[in-house]
Amino acid sequence: MEKISPLKRALLLLLLTLPLGIAGCNTMEGLGKDIQKGGQAIERIGQK
Repeated sequence: MEKISPLKRALLLLLLTLPLGIAGCNTMEGLGKDIQKGGQAIERIGQK
């Protein structure tokens, strides 16, 4: 079996984890928007 160089291993790890990081950012952005909308709804109720 052929040994994989440390550089190739690091690159492979980066390429495999990059989509997870991107998906996580999108999820957190969506969560932030949801929390913001919830806060706006509470403010509207408080202003009545």
